[in-house]
Amino acid sequence: MKRKVAFYTLGCKLNFSETSTIGRSFEEEGFERVPFTERADMYVINTCSVTENADKKFKTVVRQAQKANPEAVVAAIGCYAQLKPEELAEVNGVDLVLGATEKFNITEYVNGLFNQPQDRSGRAEVHSCSIEEADFYVGSYAIGDRTRAFLKVQDGCDYKCTYCTIPLARGISRSDTLDNVLANAREIANKGIREIVLTGVNIGDYGKGEFGNKRHEHTFLDLVKALDTVPGIERLRISSIEPNLLKNETIAFVARPNAFVPHFHIPLQSGSDVLLKLMKRRYMTALYRDRVQQIKEAMPHCCIGVDVIVGFPGETDDLFLETYHFLNELPISYLHVFTYSERDNTEAVGLDGVVPQKVRNKRSKMLRALSVKKRRAFYESQLGTEREVLFESENKAGYIHGFTENYVKVKAPWNPQLVNTLHRVVLAQIDTDGLVRFEWMGGRKDEEGQKKTSREGRLNSV
Repeated sequence: MKRKVAFYTLGCKLNFSETSTIGRSFEEEGFERVPFTERADMYVINTCSVTENADKKFKTVVRQAQKANPEAVVAAIGCYAQLKPEELAEVNGVDLVLGATEKFNITEYVNGLFNQPQDRSGRAEVHSCSIEEADFYVGSYAIGDRTRAFLKVQDGCDYKCTYCTIPLARGISRSDTLDNVLANAREIANKGIREIVLTGVNIGDYGKGEFGNKRHEHTFLDLVKALDTVPGIERLRISSIEPNLLKNETIAFVARPNAFVPHFHIPLQSGSDVLLKLMKRRYMTALYRDRVQQIKEAMPHCCIGVDVIVGFPGETDDLFLETYHFLNELPISYLHVFTYSERDNTEAVGLDGVVPQKVRNKRSKMLRALSVKKRRAFYESQLGTEREVLFESENKAGYIHGFTENYVKVKAPWNPQLVNTLHRVVLAQIDTDGLVRFEWMGGRKDEEGQKKTSREGRLNSV
């Protein structure tokens, strides 16, 4: 019988893309991949260490694996495994810890573990290199369902933000070759996937080669233009890009009719120049405001998401209110709010002005409420407009969900025939759960991308 392997991914889209690639390597070795909730011979947990909550979640996931099969091999990989391998090795139930480079060779490490009895009282086996050795690139992509794929194009970061452990966990900035990215995109298209989301640690830095080579053979704009020519991909989405690396030329290209959709996610972190300097970010609020204005002038209907950190050391009430008012005044669409948590080996740990946890939590709630307000206003601005929806594959309480090209989430009564299909609709009203109901247009695209006319040729309310 085939051995079974299950995966659990913590953290970002980049982690998901790498988990998927590692999963395919297990399948090539004869393993059967099963859901994490099922009994398996091996459980692989791809860790994150951006926040303290991600650290705590790891132990909970290990217990889940042990409950499903107490005799299974449990492996920890990813950022937390690179930063604190010895700490993970002491967690009860963990058998193997692999660092930033070793994780891509995990199948080479596991065979021996199956041939020896598991000693749960002992320490896990650890293989973790110095992060300076993480100077090569491994391409990957994840297919979460039939509609969308996360395509990794870049890894690592050369920035020195004072709160961030990612450079310590992933190493220097380096990129895939343009040929490899295009080959992966074509492979994704051949699987019937309609949308690709570009992922990486700092994708706007795309073009830096392996082994610390800082010469850009291709720019991010070159990447965007080349991907736009891949046949079979209906949508391309930029997951997150630093404001200082988002150039006018890229905005102008996305604004033209092509596969790239009008949706940007742009990290801000703080709306106070004082705090941006303490964070060692590479822009000030004036540049950020300019990027948002440029996007909205080129694409008034564009969705703009924002990352923001609350409770950073030195964030007084007045400086927090600067951030709140800055965000409130910007024509953005939603926020991802992160409560600052102290990370070992970061410069921010030694800064003065530590914000009490209760204050951090209160500020987080204020910004989350602002996000709800911003999303509602953006959705309201889109009512009555014609959009194209890509429907997803999950039945959620009798409804199927989908996203417009500009990231408005819609709902309709469950219909399996809608899965992975694109439809022109008119956004009609916001439901009580905050999602948007719509009316059908007179035509749609079927799964082969061909234009079809609806049976009645008129709008039908949903």
